[in-house]
Amino acid sequence: MGNNYSGTGNPMAWKIMSLLVLAVLAVPAVCAGGDTRVVILGTGTPVPDHSRAGAGVAVIHKGEAYLFDAGGGVVKRAEEAHATLGIKELEPTRIRHLFFTHLHSDHIHDYSELSSALWWRREQRLQAWGPKGLAEMTEGMHKKSRVEAVMRARGTPKEVISDPENYRVDVTEIDDGIVFRKDDLTIEAFTVPHGDIKPAFGYKITTDDKSIVISGDTAYSEKVIEMARSVDILIHEVISAKAIADLSEFWQQYHKASHTTTDQVAEVARMAKPGVLVLTHILFFGTPADELLEEVKAGYDGKVILAKDLQVF
Repeated sequence: MGNNYSGTGNPMAWKIMSLLVLAVLAVPAVCAGGDTRVVILGTGTPVPDHSRAGAGVAVIHKGEAYLFDAGGGVVKRAEEAHATLGIKELEPTRIRHLFFTHLHSDHIHDYSELSSALWWRREQRLQAWGPKGLAEMTEGMHKKSRVEAVMRARGTPKEVISDPENYRVDVTEIDDGIVFRKDDLTIEAFTVPHGDIKPAFGYKITTDDKSIVISGDTAYSEKVIEMARSVDILIHEVISAKAIADLSEFWQQYHKASHTTTDQVAEVARMAKPGVLVLTHILFFGTPADELLEEVKAGYDGKVILAKDLQVF
């Protein structure tokens, strides 16, 4: 008997194949690369959005995850990436390196969850780097977490909990310059203008096979252009220029001092010439996604992607 390619001879096989195709189509677009991968965990803002977690980007390199910001929902997105995309480095208890661009709420809400979730299973404590104020914030978080940790340790066999203070985070407050180096991976912080929030940082991550710049929250910045020149991936925040034009003069000036408008992002990309421009921390202000993307494309003809949570580059 010949093979029946119509599927009618084996309906179960056809059904399984159809489900596999649908599963692949449901996963956000993935750009396969070398050893270094970038996972967009959260593309949102301080405005709650069921489809977008708070700020969070993970760089995966040689079995380690390096997380930049931990906005609300980022830990669940990390576990989702572990469970559905097979990225084992993003199992929350395996994440050991966390870098903050600044300490606004939409960048820190999951800091406590990351450090305390299944803390007794951690092989090593979480390490965090960020601007001045991070140590004070972390100490307050430790006081809260200690209450739960003491109760849990009291009712759990000692063999299960190797370190009863594993919920604690080792903190380093940083300035501009190289803040982390391991083998062929280097992480450099640089100051960006974000209104009255000082310091606020962007980061440049360089490995043996990829270069990435994360702008953080920033107004138009020559420093971002300098750091992002010819990188493989520029991950940049954005706010719709058309939308804020309808706001009062006060709010226009407020947002322009802290964020980069679509036309300005286009100029940054024209000057820096990254391999791909990835837009995140997207301030739509009612602008449809496709229109905001077109605002950027009107001034930039390179590759640009309006990011979704769980996209991989």
